[in-house]
Amino acid sequence: MEFQLLAKGIALAGCAIGAGLALIAGIGPGIGEGNAVAKALEAIGRQPECKGSVTSTMLLGCAVAETTGIYGFVTGLLLIFVAPESFMKFLG
Repeated sequence: MEFQLLAKGIALAGCAIGAGLALIAGIGPGIGEGNAVAKALEAIGRQPECKGSVTSTMLLGCAVAETTGIYGFVTGLLLIFVAPESFMKFLG
């Protein structure tokens, strides 16, 4: 009985720590997208005639970078709401 209680506590703690680490993944895309926009504005400032191509490339790059944050967010949500229930069913 004590072993099952300890195992459930460890499983819940692991889910909580994993969710926290997964949600930290949102920091990287924010910094990267900020740098990308800054460099795009700098390029447009130097050569205003290439505004369209720089803007479209920047938006595509930001969209790709944002997927990392979204994957981390979804992983965190799964670890918070889905994984503990499945662990509790597995542990009895």
